[in-house]
Amino acid sequence: QVQLVESGGGLVQAGGSLRLSCAASGRTFSSYYAMGWFRQAPGKEREFVAAISWGTSSPYTADSVKGRFTISRDNAKNTVYLRMNSLKPEDTAVYYCATRTVARATMREDDYNYWGQGTQVTVSS
Repeated sequence: QVQLVESGGGLVQAGGSLRLSCAASGRTFSSYYAMGWFRQAPGKEREFVAAISWGTSSPYTADSVKGRFTISRDNAKNTVYLRMNSLKPEDTAVYYCATRTVARATMREDDYNYWGQGTQVTVSS
């Protein structure tokens, strides 16, 4: 099994920044796995935010956050990060970390096998 624990969420004013972290653990987790971030706003479906393959090259980022959010990973720590700058009220959501048991990341929610519990991000105007 794989456990994912997100942290770093909170309340921030518009224009501010946050950095989310997701620590992976478990007997079957491998640092070769792809990892991603998704989010779900109130009353909306969960949507893709960013994802990164094992090799950290060519991460995927949703158009809605491109230029503001950056995904990165530290394989030695089995941790993935989401740096969020220039936050907007529409970024308010529960942010979920996910991993899939292959090296290549995708933007499809259904491709991910394990999910964290989520961390709330609230951006005030």
